[in-house]
Amino acid sequence: MPLGDNLGDKSDSRYCGVETDFNDDMPHVLSHNINGGFDFVVAPLMEPAYRPSLIDSASRDSSVLPFAGSDLVLSPSQWSSHVVGKISSWIDLDSEDETLREDSEIALKQELAWASHLSLQACLLPTPKGRSCGNYARCVNQILQNLNNMQLWLRIHLEKSDGDDDSVNGVTDRMAVDLSDSWELWNSFRVLCEHHSQLSVALDVLSSLPSPNSLGRWIGEPVKSAILHTDSFLTNARGYPCLSKRHQNLLSSFFYYSVQIVLSGKAVHKVAASGATQPDAQQAQRHELRSYLDYVGYLYQKMEPLPEQERFELGYRDFLQSPLQPLMDNLEAQTYETFEKDSVKYIQYQRAVSKALVDRVSDENASTTTVVLMVVGAGRGPLVRASLQAAEETGRKLKVYAVEKNPNAVVTLHSLVKLEGWENNVTIISCDMRCWEAPEKADILVSELLGSFGDNELSPECLDGAQRFLKPDGISIPSSYTSFIQPVTTSKLYNDVKLHKDLLHFETAYVVKLHRLAKLSPSQSVFTFTHPNYSPNKTNQRYKKLRFEMPHDTGSTIIHGFAGYFDAILYKDVHLGIEPTTATPNMFSWFPIFFPLRSPIYVKAGAPLDFHIWRCCGNTKVWYEWCVTSPTSSPIHNSNGRSYWVGL
Repeated sequence: MPLGDNLGDKSDSRYCGVETDFNDDMPHVLSHNINGGFDFVVAPLMEPAYRPSLIDSASRDSSVLPFAGSDLVLSPSQWSSHVVGKISSWIDLDSEDETLREDSEIALKQELAWASHLSLQACLLPTPKGRSCGNYARCVNQILQNLNNMQLWLRIHLEKSDGDDDSVNGVTDRMAVDLSDSWELWNSFRVLCEHHSQLSVALDVLSSLPSPNSLGRWIGEPVKSAILHTDSFLTNARGYPCLSKRHQNLLSSFFYYSVQIVLSGKAVHKVAASGATQPDAQQAQRHELRSYLDYVGYLYQKMEPLPEQERFELGYRDFLQSPLQPLMDNLEAQTYETFEKDSVKYIQYQRAVSKALVDRVSDENASTTTVVLMVVGAGRGPLVRASLQAAEETGRKLKVYAVEKNPNAVVTLHSLVKLEGWENNVTIISCDMRCWEAPEKADILVSELLGSFGDNELSPECLDGAQRFLKPDGISIPSSYTSFIQPVTTSKLYNDVKLHKDLLHFETAYVVKLHRLAKLSPSQSVFTFTHPNYSPNKTNQRYKKLRFEMPHDTGSTIIHGFAGYFDAILYKDVHLGIEPTTATPNMFSWFPIFFPLRSPIYVKAGAPLDFHIWRCCGNTKVWYEWCVTSPTSSPIHNSNGRSYWVGL
């Protein structure tokens, strides 16, 4: 049964499994553990003593493989919903013993073929033995090429020593990896398997944990389960199992990122069924790991429920969306409605307009002076409303021009003006702001043309064209905005882009609600635009080179791409943004932007990462180009805007 109810959480992390020993009575194994409170079992599929080489060659064709029962002993739904296959742990495909190596390859293929026949959702692969896993990875990669929808969980110990990670002492094998950091073993294996989307990780959580920065890398990896050993538990004052604070925080993180917990090992805490002593028969029926399961359930249930905003965004998590083309395309009513629901954004705009009005007109002149305000890109009117509310709040007189190029939105604007009685205050202009000739100059120019990366929806080009409407001392809201970027590990997004099997999608920047990713270094500022911009030599082309340093205790990392954000100053101290350290709370109009890399970049512990990004402007389009030059060079992505651009 699920660990409990947590508002908004419908993920797999509600289900907890248990690792079992081999038993050819699978119905008993399943019923005992399901009745004991677990949701699934991780069970060996093959008799552990089986070795293909021990079978007489004469009887090989007629012998029956020693699987844990026929496929008929459980229903198809029981096999697929409640059993994860555990591949024999003796398997060693990189052994120097040729017989063991050949036996391992035969057994691996036999067991996975049987698991596929049973329609299991996942199988647990044993941890690679030793420093080299080339042959093991080759065999798994062969199997992955023809596998059904089954996931293969590679078992990896969650460990990283604090020693020197810079070399593998005394090892001459170029495929060898540093065993002091288990992430290196996983990375080597998945690179050999071409980052296959059906290869994922089962982390063995031990009593000792690596540093928080080292743990953070795994968030961006395809971790499907965490195997929690009973000897990792401490004992509380009442004799019950509990976990250290760091282990508790790690489990909370696993729950949040939809990682399933699997309990493993023998009971090392002897506790009664409840606080009092229970009859022997009742004790015998109770699962020996029930107290551990109850504690995991307690940790799950004490998690804070997802905030309403996060529940709203659940369906968008790690879902790649192409950025808007605001000048080429007209937005649909549904898109307008989504943006208009973001009350936090319009409260910030109203605050900014209020401050600008007070600065523009003194209290003594408030009744005699009318401020001319232009909303460029008025949409269906939310900024018009915010501006009029700011005027009412400050007691200033306001004349509003609402400029909008989308004829469909203009229809809504006209009906809104009649409905709200704004006829004397608001003039609607159905025109592209770049073409309109204003009858008078504006004191304040208000716009919401910002994209996820600040300038990626052509705000600089639009506002440069519109600033001719402003008086020389006029105010632009926003007055400036800056883009930010940081390197990330995100296997999920990389594999989603890779599915398209073309260059175009690896050279497109996506808007995405980032979830399963590891932020490897603090974000850095990229491009800043200020409005109005009266510079005689102004250009909106930009270039920036950034050097990112990863904390040394993180260990080595892999970069799948870069996450982009923005922060805007609307007016004076009123800001708006999504850069993680300064993000405006509870605002959902913008998700971050993601710049993928065609090939992931491996960065060794302590090595810097050099990233270059260009904002390029042509006669008909604006586009970005980006690349990495250290520790290795990537191709320059999106040269000449061949794959992704924003039309002028």
